[in-house]
Amino acid sequence: MRKVIIAGNWKMYKTQGEATEFLMDFVSRIDDAPENREVVLCVPFTDLTIVNKSLHGNRIRLGAQNVHWEDCGAYTGEISASMLTEMGVRYVIVGHSERRQYFGETDETVNLRLKAAQTHGLIPILCVGETKQQRDADETEQIIINQLERDLVGIDQERLVIAYEPIWAIGTGENCEVSEADRVIGLIRSRLSNPNVTIQYGGSVKPNNIDEIMAQPQIDGVLVGGASLAAADFAGIVNYK
Repeated sequence: MRKVIIAGNWKMYKTQGEATEFLMDFVSRIDDAPENREVVLCVPFTDLTIVNKSLHGNRIRLGAQNVHWEDCGAYTGEISASMLTEMGVRYVIVGHSERRQYFGETDETVNLRLKAAQTHGLIPILCVGETKQQRDADETEQIIINQLERDLVGIDQERLVIAYEPIWAIGTGENCEVSEADRVIGLIRSRLSNPNVTIQYGGSVKPNNIDEIMAQPQIDGVLVGGASLAAADFAGIVNYK
Protein backbone atom coordinates (compact mmCIF):
# COMPACT_ATOMS: atom_id res chain seq x y z
CA MET A 1 0.00 0.00 0.00
CA ARG A 2 1.48 3.32 -1.08
CA LYS A 3 1.47 6.01 1.62
CA VAL A 4 0.37 9.57 0.88
CA ILE A 5 3.08 11.96 2.10
CA ILE A 6 2.73 15.74 1.95
CA ALA A 7 6.11 17.32 2.77
CA GLY A 8 7.13 20.94 3.10
CA ASN A 9 10.71 22.05 2.43
CA TRP A 10 11.38 25.38 4.12
CA LYS A 11 14.85 25.63 2.56
CA MET A 12 16.80 28.51 4.18
CA TYR A 13 13.78 30.28 5.65
CA LYS A 14 12.34 30.85 9.14
CA THR A 15 14.05 31.68 12.38
CA GLN A 16 13.01 29.76 15.48
CA GLY A 17 10.50 32.47 16.34
CA GLU A 18 9.01 32.37 12.87
CA ALA A 19 8.84 28.57 12.99
CA THR A 20 6.94 28.69 16.29
CA GLU A 21 4.54 31.28 14.90
CA PHE A 22 3.92 29.14 11.82
CA LEU A 23 3.11 26.05 13.86
CA MET A 24 0.69 27.91 16.14
CA ASP A 25 -1.30 28.81 13.03
CA PHE A 26 -0.80 25.67 10.96
CA VAL A 27 -1.55 22.79 13.33
CA SER A 28 -5.20 23.66 13.92
CA ARG A 29 -5.79 24.13 10.20
CA ILE A 30 -5.16 20.45 9.43
CA ASP A 31 -7.27 18.91 12.20
CA ASP A 32 -9.78 17.54 9.70
CA ALA A 33 -7.29 16.17 7.15
CA PRO A 34 -7.60 12.39 6.65
CA GLU A 35 -5.43 10.39 9.03
CA ASN A 36 -3.82 8.42 6.20
CA ARG A 37 -1.99 11.53 4.98
CA GLU A 38 1.50 11.84 6.46
CA VAL A 39 2.51 15.48 6.92
CA VAL A 40 6.24 16.25 7.07
CA LEU A 41 8.03 19.54 7.72
CA CYS A 42 11.65 19.62 6.53
CA VAL A 43 13.10 22.61 8.35
CA PRO A 44 16.53 24.26 8.69
CA PHE A 45 18.90 22.63 11.19
CA THR A 46 18.52 25.58 13.59
CA ASP A 47 14.76 24.98 13.80
CA LEU A 48 14.82 21.23 14.44
CA THR A 49 14.80 21.30 18.23
CA ILE A 50 12.10 23.91 18.68
CA VAL A 51 9.89 22.37 15.99
CA ASN A 52 10.31 18.92 17.52
CA LYS A 53 9.17 20.23 20.91
CA SER A 54 6.15 21.85 19.28
CA LEU A 55 5.14 18.66 17.45
CA HIS A 56 4.76 16.35 20.44
CA GLY A 57 1.27 14.87 20.44
CA ASN A 58 0.30 15.83 16.92
CA ARG A 59 0.47 14.13 13.55
CA ILE A 60 3.24 16.13 11.87
CA ARG A 61 6.59 14.40 11.31
CA LEU A 62 9.90 16.22 11.49
CA GLY A 63 12.29 16.25 8.55
CA ALA A 64 15.76 17.65 7.84
CA GLN A 65 17.10 18.97 4.57
CA ASN A 66 20.41 17.13 4.34
CA VAL A 67 22.57 14.52 6.09
CA HIS A 68 26.26 13.60 5.90
CA TRP A 69 27.44 10.08 5.15
CA GLU A 70 29.84 9.80 8.10
CA ASP A 71 28.81 9.40 11.74
CA CYS A 72 31.35 12.03 12.82
CA GLY A 73 34.55 13.66 11.63
CA ALA A 74 36.22 16.77 10.28
CA TYR A 75 33.37 17.88 8.03
CA THR A 76 32.76 21.49 8.96
CA GLY A 77 29.18 22.58 8.43
CA GLU A 78 27.77 19.06 8.00
CA ILE A 79 25.28 17.15 10.18
CA SER A 80 25.32 13.39 10.83
CA ALA A 81 22.37 11.03 10.87
CA SER A 82 22.83 10.26 14.57
CA MET A 83 22.64 13.97 15.35
CA LEU A 84 19.35 14.17 13.46
CA THR A 85 17.73 11.15 15.08
CA GLU A 86 18.64 12.52 18.52
CA MET A 87 16.58 15.60 17.65
CA GLY A 88 13.50 13.60 16.69
CA VAL A 89 13.96 13.71 12.93
CA ARG A 90 12.11 11.01 10.95
CA TYR A 91 12.66 12.07 7.34
CA VAL A 92 15.54 13.73 5.49
CA ILE A 93 15.76 15.20 2.01
CA VAL A 94 18.70 13.85 0.02
CA GLY A 95 19.96 15.01 -3.37
CA HIS A 96 17.76 18.08 -3.78
CA SER A 97 18.53 19.86 -7.05
CA GLU A 98 19.81 22.90 -5.16
CA ARG A 99 22.34 20.70 -3.35
CA ARG A 100 23.40 19.19 -6.67
CA GLN A 101 23.56 22.57 -8.45
CA TYR A 102 25.10 24.84 -5.82
CA PHE A 103 27.07 22.52 -3.55
CA GLY A 104 28.55 19.93 -5.86
CA GLU A 105 26.36 17.01 -4.85
CA THR A 106 26.91 13.99 -7.09
CA ASP A 107 25.09 10.70 -7.49
CA GLU A 108 27.95 9.07 -5.57
CA THR A 109 27.57 11.35 -2.54
CA VAL A 110 23.78 11.12 -2.78
CA ASN A 111 24.07 7.35 -2.53
CA LEU A 112 26.35 7.62 0.51
CA ARG A 113 23.93 10.00 2.22
CA LEU A 114 20.99 7.68 1.50
CA LYS A 115 22.84 4.77 3.06
CA ALA A 116 23.78 6.78 6.15
CA ALA A 117 20.19 7.92 6.62
CA GLN A 118 18.81 4.40 6.43
CA THR A 119 21.52 2.98 8.68
CA HIS A 120 20.29 5.28 11.44
CA GLY A 121 16.58 4.67 10.87
CA LEU A 122 15.81 7.84 8.91
CA ILE A 123 13.57 7.71 5.86
CA PRO A 124 15.27 9.57 3.02
CA ILE A 125 13.33 11.57 0.44
CA LEU A 126 15.45 11.16 -2.68
CA CYS A 127 15.08 13.98 -5.20
CA VAL A 128 15.55 13.34 -8.91
CA GLY A 129 14.80 15.56 -11.88
CA GLU A 130 15.99 17.15 -15.09
CA THR A 131 16.97 20.67 -16.09
CA LYS A 132 15.23 22.73 -18.76
CA GLN A 133 18.15 22.15 -21.11
CA GLN A 134 17.95 18.40 -20.61
CA ARG A 135 14.20 18.36 -21.17
CA ASP A 136 14.49 20.43 -24.34
CA ALA A 137 17.06 17.93 -25.60
CA ASP A 138 14.61 15.05 -24.96
CA GLU A 139 16.92 13.62 -22.30
CA THR A 140 14.43 13.53 -19.41
CA GLU A 141 13.94 9.78 -19.32
CA GLN A 142 17.63 8.92 -19.55
CA ILE A 143 18.60 11.49 -16.93
CA ILE A 144 16.04 10.09 -14.49
CA ILE A 145 17.03 6.49 -15.18
CA ASN A 146 20.72 7.30 -14.71
CA GLN A 147 20.04 9.06 -11.40
CA LEU A 148 18.02 6.14 -10.08
CA GLU A 149 20.57 3.53 -11.13
CA ARG A 150 23.43 5.37 -9.42
CA ASP A 151 21.60 6.73 -6.39
CA LEU A 152 19.82 3.54 -5.34
CA VAL A 153 22.76 1.10 -5.26
CA GLY A 154 22.44 -0.83 -1.99
CA ILE A 155 19.39 1.14 -0.83
CA ASP A 156 16.43 -0.48 0.95
CA GLN A 157 13.39 0.49 -1.11
CA GLU A 158 11.08 -0.49 1.75
CA ARG A 159 12.30 2.61 3.63
CA LEU A 160 12.44 5.19 0.88
CA VAL A 161 10.49 8.10 -0.59
CA ILE A 162 11.28 9.54 -4.02
CA ALA A 163 10.41 13.05 -5.16
CA TYR A 164 10.33 13.86 -8.87
CA GLU A 165 11.22 17.52 -9.20
CA PRO A 166 11.60 18.91 -12.71
CA ILE A 167 14.27 21.48 -11.93
CA TRP A 168 12.86 23.97 -14.41
CA ALA A 169 9.57 24.06 -12.46
CA ILE A 170 11.02 24.69 -8.98
CA GLY A 171 10.29 28.19 -7.79
CA THR A 172 9.92 29.46 -11.35
CA GLY A 173 6.15 29.60 -11.59
CA GLU A 174 6.46 27.38 -14.65
CA ASN A 175 4.40 24.24 -14.21
CA CYS A 176 4.99 20.76 -15.47
CA GLU A 177 1.71 19.47 -16.93
CA VAL A 178 0.23 17.08 -14.39
CA SER A 179 -0.20 14.36 -17.00
CA GLU A 180 3.51 14.66 -17.85
CA ALA A 181 4.50 14.58 -14.18
CA ASP A 182 2.38 11.46 -13.78
CA ARG A 183 4.04 9.86 -16.82
CA VAL A 184 7.56 10.47 -15.49
CA ILE A 185 6.61 9.22 -12.04
CA GLY A 186 5.21 6.10 -13.71
CA LEU A 187 8.58 5.68 -15.42
CA ILE A 188 10.33 6.01 -12.04
CA ARG A 189 8.05 3.39 -10.52
CA SER A 190 8.76 1.00 -13.39
CA ARG A 191 12.49 1.14 -12.55
CA LEU A 192 12.03 0.22 -8.88
CA SER A 193 12.08 -3.22 -7.30
CA ASN A 194 9.38 -2.10 -4.84
CA PRO A 195 6.27 -0.75 -6.61
CA ASN A 196 4.88 0.58 -3.34
CA VAL A 197 7.54 3.27 -2.86
CA THR A 198 5.83 6.62 -2.24
CA ILE A 199 6.70 8.93 -5.15
CA GLN A 200 6.01 12.62 -4.76
CA TYR A 201 5.83 15.45 -7.25
CA GLY A 202 7.58 18.75 -6.53
CA GLY A 203 7.58 21.91 -8.60
CA SER A 204 5.43 25.00 -8.02
CA VAL A 205 2.84 23.04 -6.01
CA LYS A 206 0.10 25.36 -4.73
CA PRO A 207 -3.38 25.15 -3.19
CA ASN A 208 -4.92 25.89 -6.59
CA ASN A 209 -3.29 22.93 -8.37
CA ILE A 210 -3.00 20.31 -5.62
CA ASP A 211 -6.35 18.64 -6.39
CA GLU A 212 -5.37 18.04 -10.01
CA ILE A 213 -1.93 16.79 -9.01
CA MET A 214 -3.22 14.33 -6.43
CA ALA A 215 -5.88 13.01 -8.82
CA GLN A 216 -3.13 11.44 -10.94
CA PRO A 217 -2.82 7.67 -10.52
CA GLN A 218 0.96 7.51 -10.06
CA ILE A 219 1.43 10.52 -7.76
CA ASP A 220 1.44 9.68 -4.04
CA GLY A 221 2.18 13.08 -2.55
CA VAL A 222 4.05 16.33 -3.00
CA LEU A 223 7.26 18.02 -1.88
CA VAL A 224 6.36 21.67 -1.48
CA GLY A 225 8.77 24.60 -1.43
CA GLY A 226 7.51 28.19 -1.33
CA ALA A 227 3.89 27.33 -0.56
CA SER A 228 4.94 25.49 2.61
CA LEU A 229 6.14 28.74 4.18
CA ALA A 230 2.64 30.15 4.69
CA ALA A 231 0.42 28.24 7.13
CA ALA A 232 -2.79 28.85 5.17
CA ASP A 233 -1.25 27.80 1.86
CA PHE A 234 0.38 24.63 3.17
CA ALA A 235 -2.78 23.68 5.06
CA GLY A 236 -4.71 24.15 1.83
CA ILE A 237 -2.37 21.65 0.20
CA VAL A 238 -2.58 19.13 3.05
CA ASN A 239 -6.40 19.42 2.98
CA TYR A 240 -6.71 18.71 -0.75
CA LYS A 241 -10.03 17.25 -1.83
